[in-house]
Amino acid sequence: MASDKVKDVSDADFSSVTGSDTPCLVDFWAPWCGPCKAIGPVVEALAEEYEGKVTIVKMNVDDNPETPGKFGIRAIPTLILFKSGEKVDQVTGAVGKAQLIELIEKAL
Repeated sequence: MASDKVKDVSDADFSSVTGSDTPCLVDFWAPWCGPCKAIGPVVEALAEEYEGKVTIVKMNVDDNPETPGKFGIRAIPTLILFKSGEKVDQVTGAVGKAQLIELIEKAL
């Protein structure tokens, strides 16, 4: 599902992605989730717009239960913004592009 701008991440490589100095937006999703599919193109567009400034990755919660559990994710889609390994903010649900831009701008 991920494009060349949005990489898939797993429990195994999660900390290497979120621990960098570049802000990282993680989209926790599942293939069966309708709202996840709806927000997918928005996440892809943001990856294009913020290329070089923000890393955007997707994590399939079905394949990677450890990380979502660690962050208390109970509903998807949930998008969490990290900077230097620390959680900056998060949103849950199929939110609009403007809300996601607002979220990303907090870390820039």
